Amino acid sequence: MKTHHLGFIGGGRVTRILLQAFQNKQVKFDSITVYEPNDETAAGLKKSFPEIALASILQEAAGQDIVFLAIHPPVMMETLENIKETITADTVVISLAPKIPIAKMEELLPARRIVRMIPNATSYINKGYNPVTFNPAFTREEKKTMLKMLKKAGKTIEVDEPMLEGYAIVSAMLPTYFWFQWKKMEEIAVKTGFSEAEAKKVIGDTLKRSLKLYYKSELSPEEVIDLIPVKPIDEHEGEIEEILETKLLGLYKKIKP
Repeated sequence: MKTHHLGFIGGGRVTRILLQAFQNKQVKFDSITVYEPNDETAAGLKKSFPEIALASILQEAAGQDIVFLAIHPPVMMETLENIKETITADTVVISLAPKIPIAKMEELLPARRIVRMIPNATSYINKGYNPVTFNPAFTREEKKTMLKMLKKAGKTIEVDEPMLEGYAIVSAMLPTYFWFQWKKMEEIAVKTGFSEAEAKKVIGDTLKRSLKLYYKSELSPEEVIDLIPVKPIDEHEGEIEEILETKLLGLYKKIKP
């Protein structure tokens, strides 16, 4: 199975993340073709990755050896309809979207080998935690070849397809629940006398150590929490927990097939 010519349908965030991961690891391909209808987004991607070719029609990207579907679920079926005459039985199709199962894609596409992957933003620094599902058509060697490429983005684990949407909520989107809080803590640190550089270092180092304490100390969650007696936002914890449960489980229901 060749892996030399890549096509991306969609040139947004997830395409940028994967291209950066490949670039970091100096992975070379014979060609990378991207179809992105938004001119500003396409130009920005081309500026960051001059080696890519921008396709004028999506069929150009769909005509490559390996085709990444970097699009949102609402436009997936329409896109598949538009490329079904271009995709061949030898094409490897990799969907990066939740909600649309492999069986649904197989109804439209002649491709024998279809993969679903839920990428993680930390793949940008090759530290992703990316679950994948292969359809049964892959041989052991074909799967091995695909995993070798995908693992350039970080840890890649094979999971049952029904778990992919859970990974989207619990892993792929997980950083967004906390990043804005870290940013606010940096601002608060500066107001207490730290320089911006010192704030980033102190907060970053503390977070790393806190994760190790929570997950590696063998203490229960309650015992870890009890190690710090002063809890300034304790009265709001219930409200925060309710927001997380309502919003995230609500979203999970929306993205489930």
